[in-house]
Amino acid sequence: QVQVVESGGGLVQPGGSLRLSCAASGYFFSIGIMGWYRRTPGKQRELVADITTSDRTNYADSVKGRFTISRDNAKNTVFLQMNSLKPEDTAVYYCNVKTPRFDAWGQGTLVAVSE
Repeated sequence: QVQVVESGGGLVQPGGSLRLSCAASGYFFSIGIMGWYRRTPGKQRELVADITTSDRTNYADSVKGRFTISRDNAKNTVFLQMNSLKPEDTAVYYCNVKTPRFDAWGQGTLVAVSE
């Protein structure tokens, strides 16, 4: 009923930029907080950033000042602008969409930061 699809991942050089997009579609009454998580092998999934319906944002310390999360409520879409990328940002990034009844997750998009 609800689909969450990420896009925009890829290979980028250190110091470069990438913009991730996540669109929620299907049937749901409303969407609350939307966020981005990431996972690397051997590590727990970690919150990168999230954003409320009123555009209040929250960032992991490791990305603060470099990443910017935003959303378009009319399009049920959340974005993650990633600047000054570092090799340690390499991960699979997952979009999380909260609804009144459940959380929906995307399948992930790979971000690889390397020369």
